[in-house]
Amino acid sequence: MTTAVSDLLPTLDEADLARLDAWWRAANYLTIGQIYLQANPLLREPLTAEHIKPRLLGHWGTSPGLSFVYAHVSRLIRHTGQDTIYLTGPGHGGPALVAAGYLEDTYTEVYPAVTRDELGLRTLFRQFSSPGGIPSHVSVTTPGSIHEGGELGYVLVHAFGAVFDNPGLLAVAVVGDGEAETGPLEGSWKGVSFLNPKHDGAVLPILHLNGAKISGPTVLGRKDPAEVRRLLGGHGYDVIEVEGDDIPGMHHRFAAALAEAWGRIREIQRSAREGDWDGTRPTWPLIVLRTPKGWTGPAEVDGVKVTGTFRSHQVPLSGVRDNPGHLALLEQWLKSYRPDELFDDSGAPVPLVRSHNPSGDRRMSANPHANGGVLTRELDLPGFRDYAVEVKSPASDRAESTRKLGEFLRDIYRDNPDRFRLFSPDETNSNRLGAVFEVSDRSFLEHVDASDVAIGPDGRVMEVLSEHNCHGWLEGYTLTGRHGLFATYEAFAMVSASQTIQHGKWLEEAEHLPWRARVPSLNVLLTSTAWRNDHNGFSHQGPGLIQNVLTQRGTVSRVYLPPDANCLLSVADHCFRSRSYINLIVIDKQPQLQYLTMDEAVDHCARGAGIWDWASDSPDDPDIVLACADDVVTMETVAAADILRQRLPGLRVRVVNVVDLMTLVRPKDHPHGMSETQFSELFTDTVDVVFAFHGYPGAIHQLVHGRPDADRFRVRGFIEQGTTTTPFDMTVRNRASRYHLVMDALNNARRLPQGASDLKAWCESQLARHEHYVVEHLEDMPEVRDWTLGDWATS
Repeated sequence: MTTAVSDLLPTLDEADLARLDAWWRAANYLTIGQIYLQANPLLREPLTAEHIKPRLLGHWGTSPGLSFVYAHVSRLIRHTGQDTIYLTGPGHGGPALVAAGYLEDTYTEVYPAVTRDELGLRTLFRQFSSPGGIPSHVSVTTPGSIHEGGELGYVLVHAFGAVFDNPGLLAVAVVGDGEAETGPLEGSWKGVSFLNPKHDGAVLPILHLNGAKISGPTVLGRKDPAEVRRLLGGHGYDVIEVEGDDIPGMHHRFAAALAEAWGRIREIQRSAREGDWDGTRPTWPLIVLRTPKGWTGPAEVDGVKVTGTFRSHQVPLSGVRDNPGHLALLEQWLKSYRPDELFDDSGAPVPLVRSHNPSGDRRMSANPHANGGVLTRELDLPGFRDYAVEVKSPASDRAESTRKLGEFLRDIYRDNPDRFRLFSPDETNSNRLGAVFEVSDRSFLEHVDASDVAIGPDGRVMEVLSEHNCHGWLEGYTLTGRHGLFATYEAFAMVSASQTIQHGKWLEEAEHLPWRARVPSLNVLLTSTAWRNDHNGFSHQGPGLIQNVLTQRGTVSRVYLPPDANCLLSVADHCFRSRSYINLIVIDKQPQLQYLTMDEAVDHCARGAGIWDWASDSPDDPDIVLACADDVVTMETVAAADILRQRLPGLRVRVVNVVDLMTLVRPKDHPHGMSETQFSELFTDTVDVVFAFHGYPGAIHQLVHGRPDADRFRVRGFIEQGTTTTPFDMTVRNRASRYHLVMDALNNARRLPQGASDLKAWCESQLARHEHYVVEHLEDMPEVRDWTLGDWATS
C-alpha cells in the first residue's frame, strides 16, 4: 500500500479526541483483562473468583502509557500516511501491544482463533502468560514487533538499525525510565551521530518517565527535569516535554507535542533531500513524557498508594481470588473504562474504536517493515571465486584471509547501495576489511576535520566503539529485511553475547509462526582471535561466543571455522544468501598459511569437513586421526602430521579438517549433522582422535556426544592460558602446539613403530628450547615462525 505523506497533523478536535480516547480506554481494558480474566471477558455478569486466572502474571504499570503513545501515533499515521513502526523499550509492556494488535484487527488476521467477538476476547485473555499461550513481554509472537522487550536496553539500537537505508520509515521508540538506566541504552543515544536524513529514515525517541521500576524509583524519574533536558540535549536532541495525569488535557498536550516533533522531522528530511544540506548533524526531536506509573489504575489498595508508585509495576491487585474487597475493586476498575461503550453485543470493538485505526499496512501491528522477510530483496552478490587466493601447493604461502573478504565486501557495497552494511567497533581497517573504504566512507555526522580519513555524512560503513550498538543496529537492519555483517574482535563479542542469544531465541520462535517471513541472517565475523593477539594480553583472549551459539537450536545455530581465505570466501557467500540463522564465522586477520584452491575450498565447505589426503600419511587405514577446526590450530595439526611423517614414517596418520562445526552433531540434533556413515568415513569407529580446536575443548565433546565411542576424542583447545606473547607461545601455553599434538598422537595411537620414545623426547626438548628462545629473542623460533609444509629436516 502506498499513501502520500502529508506534513499536516491537524489540531486535535472533538471528533478525533472521542475516537482516540475510546481506543485508549479499550486498549487499557484489554490489557487488564489479559492480566486477570479467564472468563466473563466483557463483564456481562457479576465478576466472581471463578472468572479470575489461577496465576496473576503480567505488568500493568507501563502499559497505559504505552497504549497512550500508540493511540496518538496511530492518529499521526491516519492523518499523514507516514510509514511507522513502534518499538517498545519497557520490557513487559506485552499486554498493551497485544491489545493494540487486536484492536487493529491484525491479531485476528494472523491468529484466526482469536476472533473479533466475546469468545475471541476470552481466548485473548486466557492465552496471556499462560501455558500454551504467549509471554508477558513484547515478543516475536506480537504482530508489529521487531524488538524483544524481555531484555532491557536495546530499543534505540533496533530503531536506528531499522531506519538506516529506509528513508520513508519512522521508528517510534518508547524508552522506559528503568531501561534508561542500562549501559546499552545510555550508549545508544549516539545513533543520531550516524543517521543521515537524506538516505535514512527517522527515529523518534519517547522517553517515558513514570518514575518507578519493580521495587523503587528510577534515576531519571527522580532527576530535576532541567538536568534531564541538559543530558538529552548534550546527546544532540531537541527535547519536547509533556507531563500530567488529567486525561483530556494530556491528550491535547501530547497531540501538540507529537505534531511539533513530526513537523521538525519532516523539515529536517526536506532540507536534506531537497535543499542545500551541508552534512551537519541535525538536532532531532525527542519527547519526554511524564505520566503516573499505572495511570488510570487503582489509586490505593488497602490504604496504600499504588498508582504513581512501584506497587503498580506488575499486578496492583494480587488477592482478587481470595479477597472480596480486591475483587470488587477490580470490577470497579474494569468498568471505569466503560466497556459497554467500546464493544458491541457480539463483543467486537465498536465502529468508534475501529475508526481510529490506520488502514491496511499502515497499521503499526501490520507494517511489513516489522515482518522484514516480506520486503527482503536478495543481495546482488559478485562471484566470490573472483577473489580467490592462488594456492599452488598447500601450506606453502601466507596471506591475510580477511583482506580478501574485505575486497568481496567492497563490491557487495558497490552493488547493493541500499541493502547492505558492515557494522564494526572502530575495527574495519584493523580486521583487514578496509577495502570497503574504496566505495564508502564511514558514516559520521559530527564535525569532520582535515586529519580524518574516509569519514563523512554520506558514508555507510558503520563504526562506533560499542559492540552493543553495532550488534543492535544489525539486528534492526536485518529484521526489517536488509543484509549485513557485524565484525569484531573475538574476545569482545562477549560484550554483546546476550544480544546474540536473544536474537537467536527470536529466530527460533519465529520458526513456529507461519506468518513471520524468514529474514536475512545475522552474520557475525570474529577475528583478532584468542590465538593471535600478539601485543594484547589475557583480556583479549576468549572464544566464548562459540559456546553460546552452539547451545542454540539447530534451526538457527551455524558456526564456521574456515582455515584459509578461499574457504572464508565460500562460507561468506553462503551466509549472505541464508535466512534466519545466526552465522558465526571465526578466522584470524594475520597472515596465515593457505591450503585449498578455490575449487577444493568450495567442495570442502559444502561437505563441512573432510580428509586432507595431502597432509595425511596412509589416510585409508590410520593408527591415529588428527582433526582440526580453526586456522591457527589447523597449522599446528598439519605441522604435527608433517613431523610424524618425517620422524616416524611407520605411523599411519589421517588429517581431518572441520570447517562447519555443526557437521559433528548427529543429524537428529542438527540439520548439518553428518550421517553415521560419513562420520565413520572421517573419524573411523574405533581409532582415537586428537582434535585441535579453536575454542574450549568441552565444545567438541558436546558436539560428538552420541557418536561411536565418543570417549576416544582427545581435544586440545583454549584452556584460559594467555598473556602478551607470541602466536606459537599461545598454542604452547594451551597445550595445543604441534609438539603437544605429536605427543598426544604417540600416547593414543593404536600401534607405535620403533622410534616413538625418541620422538616424544625430541618434542619435549623442543618445548624446553622454545621456552628459553621466546623470552630471549622476543619472537618464535625460526623453524616455527617460518614453517611451511615440508620444511622439517629428518635429522
